[in-house]
Amino acid sequence: MKSNVYNLEGKVKKEIELPEVFSTVPRVDLIRKAFRAISLSLRQPYGSSPLAGTRRVGHNAGPGRGTARIPRATSGSNNAVLLASFVGGRSAHSPRTTKILYKGINEKERKLARSGALAMTTSLESVQARGHKVPEGTTLPIIVENGIEGIRKTKEAKEFLENIGLYDDVQRSKDGIKVRAGRGKMRGRRYKQPKSLLIVGTSKENLRAFSSLPGVDIATTHSLSIRKLAPGGVGGRLTVFTEAAIESIRGGQ
Repeated sequence: MKSNVYNLEGKVKKEIELPEVFSTVPRVDLIRKAFRAISLSLRQPYGSSPLAGTRRVGHNAGPGRGTARIPRATSGSNNAVLLASFVGGRSAHSPRTTKILYKGINEKERKLARSGALAMTTSLESVQARGHKVPEGTTLPIIVENGIEGIRKTKEAKEFLENIGLYDDVQRSKDGIKVRAGRGKMRGRRYKQPKSLLIVGTSKENLRAFSSLPGVDIATTHSLSIRKLAPGGVGGRLTVFTEAAIESIRGGQ
């Protein structure tokens, strides 16, 4: 497989051979499985105190008094305490911080899922199915010269994306911002936004100018994961690679 290399003006500079990993046959089921395992493993433990509802002192009067032998508050009232089946008692099956939230996945499956997600970045049908706007005549994956890592201002990053015809996809992400339905609005995640470009280079620091654009993510070849290549477990993200990133992937096969 071959793909064009574009310069900062959006013109074809040359053509290079893609690494073999981009020819992997995608396994959609494994991509979804790997995404689920990673996402579930990132959950944070939560739960009530193990002593919640059991800090009160309760006694029962014993047999022969015509009342059930359940622990009651010592204040002289008939209020039951400690037991889960009464108001004011402990919680019966509350979440526990000791619960193991980690979800594992076989190493071979994880690697095959990542390779398949990389391969899906070359498929125009898969990329368009995710809703991305791909310029007509552009070869996938989009490879650009290493000079992109010299861009330091967001204004220059925007101009580059306009030159190569990718800014329409960034605008699509910006226009797709909407208020989340449900309680999430109150919990620090008020807005939902579609994903746009993924830009892969050799250094995140050199790609910081792109990170403030709507929906755009940056990554290195060592930090590429299913969460970035296939958000939501759906492969085919519109991805921009630098020449150095392609060579790094080739050397890591």
